[in-house]
Amino acid sequence: MPHIYVDADACPVVTKIENVAKCHNMPVTLFCDTNHILQSDYSEVKVIGAGADEVDFALVNSCRAGNIVVTQDYGVAAMALARGAYAINQDGWLYTNENIEGLLAKRHFIKKMRNATHKHHIKGPRKRTVGDDEKFTQAFEQLLDKVIDFQ
Repeated sequence: MPHIYVDADACPVVTKIENVAKCHNMPVTLFCDTNHILQSDYSEVKVIGAGADEVDFALVNSCRAGNIVVTQDYGVAAMALARGAYAINQDGWLYTNENIEGLLAKRHFIKKMRNATHKHHIKGPRKRTVGDDEKFTQAFEQLLDKVIDFQ
């Protein structure tokens, strides 16, 4: 049975993930650091130290081929894909072996440009909408169906 691992620090779709997982009777583990302690009636919650990337490495070390990882972090997604897991963004798009290198290169380029201009005032993400949640839920359900059919 596949397992769902969630990079849950500031993840806006935890409830959506749990609702879909319940319908498929699929286990979920939420990873968070000591600054974002979560509680759940359905998922196992793993609280990891607040050091840089500790949550990311704990999540990746737990996942195996055929599992599902929900993250907005391209690095976590790349490591999950390397382990043979599926990875999906909180906005509902899938990370794949075909798109991850471009995403990592783009992230590196943007960071380099920010450092070169010394501008660190990045506009935050736009406000999340009901449509965003619906798009994620639909894509997540499709991914679960694919993973279950593959088993």
